[in-house]
Amino acid sequence: MTLPFHPHSEIASIIARFAGEDGDFPTAIDNLGLFRRCSPTQPLHTAYKPGFAIVAQGAKSVTVGTDVYRYGAGHYILTSLDLPVASHVTEASVETPYLCFGLAIDAERLSDLLARVSIPRPAAAADGMRGLAVNVASPELLDASLRLLRLLDRPEDIAAMAPLIEQEILYRLLTGPDGPRLLHIALAESQSNKVARAVGWIRANFTEPLRIEELAERVNMSVSSLHHHFKTVTAMTPMQYQKQLRLLEARRLMLIDRLDVGTAGHRVGYQSPSQFSREYSRLFGLPPLRDVEGIRSPIAAE
Repeated sequence: MTLPFHPHSEIASIIARFAGEDGDFPTAIDNLGLFRRCSPTQPLHTAYKPGFAIVAQGAKSVTVGTDVYRYGAGHYILTSLDLPVASHVTEASVETPYLCFGLAIDAERLSDLLARVSIPRPAAAADGMRGLAVNVASPELLDASLRLLRLLDRPEDIAAMAPLIEQEILYRLLTGPDGPRLLHIALAESQSNKVARAVGWIRANFTEPLRIEELAERVNMSVSSLHHHFKTVTAMTPMQYQKQLRLLEARRLMLIDRLDVGTAGHRVGYQSPSQFSREYSRLFGLPPLRDVEGIRSPIAAE
């Protein structure tokens, strides 16, 4: 349900007006998207990019590795690096739809802010925090978010005002309870930053064989340190991370590009069809062909 205090109620109202039906909607503000669902959804396997989102109505659940995050109205979710996840809306109805907005984090704007503003560095023990967190949105964060959304009704102000308000939102995130997650990713010498670089390399080369020794050398870490910090930040090992990227892309190739199972598996780096089918079934719950046909059938019937 929508929280009773004014900023949150108005956030929900704006989202409802600009997202009039189920779906994901881009806006006139760069990096800002709106989301609406009128019923609970099945788990969706996807990849979250760095960003933050506030739920205005309803509730959602996100699984990263073996970690499960449940959050609802009044909470924000912060993702500080690319993460494969399984997410689904858990509370939504026609009368009270799930309403949410998301803002992608611009790395250049974050770096520019850090260059101009003194943010206390967190203790070394905070390095290696999970790359995803859920927390209650502060009044200051809600206020800045509301002012950003209000610009949708004043498009002539977007070019001048949106960058300033986005900067304020980044500042509120950096100085809030989850600021260390963002800060450590930005600090070049931190273990979290090295993990982020490893994540970036895997994402760019996920179809290639993953050699942990070479990856560790590339990001200036020992093999044991890479394994430890990578799993701490992402809740997965590097191999598990690569596997999820491969399977997500194979599913997309079968659904969107309509490749057959064997071709899709080979395209993302699998040499063994049986291994591809086995690992696909473990992640998505069904063998590739049955899974894809099950998704296509409702779409074809519409």
